[in-house]
Amino acid sequence: MKFSYKFSNLLGTIYRCGNLVFTPDGNSIISPVGNRLTIYDLKNNKARTLDVESRFNYTAIALSPDGSLLLAANEHGQAQLISMISCMVIHQHKFKDKVQYIAFSPSGAFFAVAMQNLVLVFKSPGELTGEYNPFVLERTYLGGYDDVSYLDWSSDSRFLLVGCRDSTTKVIGRHYMKNFRTFILSGHTDAIVSCFFEANSLHANTISRNGQLCLWECSLTLSDFNDEEKQSPIEQKRTKIDGDNSDEESEDEIEETVEKRIENVDSLTENIVDENEHNDNEGEKKCHPFYYKKLARHYLADEPRKEQRDVVLTAAYYNKRIKILVVGFSNGSFYLYELPDVNMIHSLTISDYAISTALFNSTGDWVALASKELGQLLVWEWQSEQYIMKQQGHSSEMICISYSPDGQYIATGGEDSKVKLWNTQSGFCFVTFTEHTSAITAVQFSRSKKFLVSSSLDGTVRAFDITRYRNFRTFTSPRLIQFSCVAVDYSDELIVAGGQDVFEIYLWSIKLGTLLEVISGHEAPVSSLAFAPVPTSSTLVSGSWDKTIKIWNCLETKSEHETIDLLHDVTCVCFNPNGEHVAVATLNAGITVFDVKTATQISSIEGRKDLASGRLETDIITAKRNQLGRYFSTIEYSVDGECILAAGRSHAICIYHVKEGILLKKFEITQNRSFDGLNEYINRRNMTEFGNMALIEQREETEGGKVAIRLPGVQKGDMAARHFKPEVKVFSVKFSPTGQSFAAACTEGLCIYSLDKGVVFDPFNLSLEVTPKAVKDAVKNGEFSKALIMALKLNETNLIMFSLESIPFEDVQLVISDMPNEYAHRLLPIIARLLQTSPHIEFYLEWSCKLLLTFGNKDGVFQHSSLLALHESLSHKYEALNKIRQL
Repeated sequence: MKFSYKFSNLLGTIYRCGNLVFTPDGNSIISPVGNRLTIYDLKNNKARTLDVESRFNYTAIALSPDGSLLLAANEHGQAQLISMISCMVIHQHKFKDKVQYIAFSPSGAFFAVAMQNLVLVFKSPGELTGEYNPFVLERTYLGGYDDVSYLDWSSDSRFLLVGCRDSTTKVIGRHYMKNFRTFILSGHTDAIVSCFFEANSLHANTISRNGQLCLWECSLTLSDFNDEEKQSPIEQKRTKIDGDNSDEESEDEIEETVEKRIENVDSLTENIVDENEHNDNEGEKKCHPFYYKKLARHYLADEPRKEQRDVVLTAAYYNKRIKILVVGFSNGSFYLYELPDVNMIHSLTISDYAISTALFNSTGDWVALASKELGQLLVWEWQSEQYIMKQQGHSSEMICISYSPDGQYIATGGEDSKVKLWNTQSGFCFVTFTEHTSAITAVQFSRSKKFLVSSSLDGTVRAFDITRYRNFRTFTSPRLIQFSCVAVDYSDELIVAGGQDVFEIYLWSIKLGTLLEVISGHEAPVSSLAFAPVPTSSTLVSGSWDKTIKIWNCLETKSEHETIDLLHDVTCVCFNPNGEHVAVATLNAGITVFDVKTATQISSIEGRKDLASGRLETDIITAKRNQLGRYFSTIEYSVDGECILAAGRSHAICIYHVKEGILLKKFEITQNRSFDGLNEYINRRNMTEFGNMALIEQREETEGGKVAIRLPGVQKGDMAARHFKPEVKVFSVKFSPTGQSFAAACTEGLCIYSLDKGVVFDPFNLSLEVTPKAVKDAVKNGEFSKALIMALKLNETNLIMFSLESIPFEDVQLVISDMPNEYAHRLLPIIARLLQTSPHIEFYLEWSCKLLLTFGNKDGVFQHSSLLALHESLSHKYEALNKIRQL
C-alpha cells in the first residue's frame, strides 16, 4: 500500500470569517474557511480548497484585477501573497497588528492595507520595481481617529476613499496633485461600514452602521487634477522617513511622524475651500475650488428597523457598473437599492443571524452573502430571484461520517442535529436532513446505497431514502434512551443501535420497521457496534465502557454471545474487509486485533506516544502530562486490510501496519493556532507575576475580566465565554471504498486526503528498452499491444491514454485477449479515472466491458478497490448524463 496521501479538499466548512472576493470573470468566488481558502466554481458546480495554510484564521483577502495574485491576511497580521496560477505562497509579510481591509487598485499597480487607523499603500509585485521584496511600501496615511473599516479606489487609481469607525470618511490622493487636498466627509452619526466612489468620477457614497446613506458630489472631475512630480512639505518629510519601509522600525517612525503632523493636515483640509475662493485675478488662470457637497441623506430599511431597535447595518457593497447597492443587516435581511434615486428593488431575509459580508460579481448579475454565525454562503441572482449556490456547513462540530459504497458521497452528522450529504466530486452539499432534534452520534450507508441510517441522542434511529431524500423509517425503543452508535448488516435487512444511558442493544427489521430483540449483557454504555462485512455472516461485535467486547450472532433467537475481557474501556471497534478479524481501540491509546472465530489476540499497537501532544491555554499541567489522557476514539481498516487508520483527541492521524504493529505515517490535520490544543508550551508573553493572562477574558468594559477556567469534566470549552477557542480534535476517520482517499471529521471540518498520483514515479517491471519514444514508435508501427504494455510499465497516465486512444475501436478485444493478468489489474483503475474526464465515453466503456468479460471470472485479477473505483466513475457519469437528458 502506498502512503503518498496529500491534502485534497475541505468539505463541511463553507465560510468562517472575513470578506469574499469574486474572480475577474465573475464565475467563481473565493471564501476563507478558517486558515484555508476555498474556490467555488459556480459555473461548473465544483469546489476546491487551496493547499495553502496559514497559522491563524484569514480575516481579509483581496484579488488582483487580472486574477493572478491573491493577498490574504490572518487575524494576527500575517499576510501571504499567493499565486493563483501555481496556487503557492510566493511571499509572506508580518504587519504589526490585525489587518482590517485590503484593496487592489483598478490598475493593479498598487494595493492598500488598512491597519488600525493607518492606510499603507504598497506597490504590487507585478510591477517591474527591481525589488526582491514584493511588499514595497510607497506611502502611509492616517485614516482617522479610530480604526479604518473600509477602502475604495477611484477608477484611475489616484485617489482613496477611507471609511473609519469615527463616523468620518477621508478622500486622499496617492501622490501630490496641484489643486487637490485631503478632504474629510462628515455628517454620519455612527461608524462607517462601507464607502464607494462612483465609476470614472470622484462622487462618493458612504454608508454607516445605523443605516444612513449619504450621497456626495465632487466639484471637480478626474481630468481636472494634474499630477505633479514635486511633493508637499509634509510629504517630503514623510518620504525621508520612508526609505525601506518594509521593516517594523520604519513603520514605528512613520506612525510617530504622521501623528505629529496631523494638526497641520487638518488645518490644511479645513482651509481648502477658503484658499481656492481667494485667488487673485491678475490675468492668471483661476483654479477651480475642490470641495464636496452633500446631495442627500437616506435611511435604508428605516421602517423595518423601527420595529426592531437593535438591528444595525453590518455589510454593504456597491456595483459601480450597474449602480446597485446591496446592504445586509444583523437580523439576516438584505436589501437592493438603485442609486442615485435610492429605489428599493428587492428585500429578502435569509436567516436570523447577521450578514457578515456582501459582494457583487463583476457583471452585477450575482450577489454573494455570507454569515459567520451559521457558516453560510449564498449566491443569489437578483434579476431572476434564484439561488445560484446555497451552502451551509454544520453550525457546530461534525461528529461522524460515512462513505457511500461507491465512494461518491459522504454523509456527515453533527451536534446541530443535522445529517448532510456531500458529493466528493463537486465538494458541495446537496441535501440536508433535519428530522432529528438532538446531536447525531453515528451515520452509516447501506451497502446498496439506497438509504442511510443515523442514530441520535433524541432517542431515535432514522433511515433516509437517498433517491427521494426523505425519512422513510423511524426506529424507537420501548423506553426513551440516548443512542450512541448504529450499524447495518451486509444484507441491509437488520439495524442495531446501542444505548448510552441504558446499556442495551436494540435490533430492528428495516423492511418491517419493528423491534425484533433487545440484547442485554453490557454493564456500561455501548460505545461502538460493527457487523461483519461478509454476506455469509451475521456476526455483530459490540464494544462498551465495561472493558469488554461481545461477539453476537444476530440470527439466533437467544442472546448468546462470547465475551472478550480487556484492561480498559472500549472506544471503537471495526472489522477488517474479510470479516475474520476485529480491531478494538481502548482508553489507554492502544489498538488490539482479535480473531473473531477463536477470540484470540493476533496483534497489538501502542499509540500513546504517536498522538501529538498539545497544551490548552487553560491547562495547568504540561503537554507531556496532558498526553497521558489522550486516546484513539475512531479507527478504520484500509481497503486491503493491511493497515489501520486511527485518530482521537489530537490534531494527528496515524496509519499503522496491523501485523507489524508499527507506525507507517502520521498526518497533522491543521496548523491553525486559532484553535486550542496545538501549542506544546505556554506563550511566555502571557506569563506575568499575576499568572497566565490567557485565563483572563478580554472585555471592553473597564471592570476587568473573569477567570476562564473550565468546569470539571468539560471537554469542549465554555461557549458562553467571550474569548472562546475551540479545541482541535478528530472525531471520525473513514477510508474511501476505492482506497484512493480517506476523510477525517475534525474541528476544522471534513478534510479529504487523496493519493498524489501526479508526483510519484512508480514504474512496473521497467527495463532499459522501455522508453516513451519506444511507446510512440510502437504505435506508429501498429504494435498496439506492445505499446500499451510498455506504457503500463512506465505507469505514466498521459502515455497510457495516448496508447489507449491510438488503438482502433474494432481492435480492443484483440489487444485485451493478449494482455497478461497483472497488466489487466493495473489498467482497470486507470480506465476508471479516464472515464471521469475523457469525452470518449463509449470508447472507454467498451474497454471496461471487454476487460470485465475477459478477466472477471478469473480469481485474483481485479481487486475490490478497482471495481469500486469503476463503479464510482460510472455512477458519476450516469448522473451527469441524466441531468442533460432531463433538460
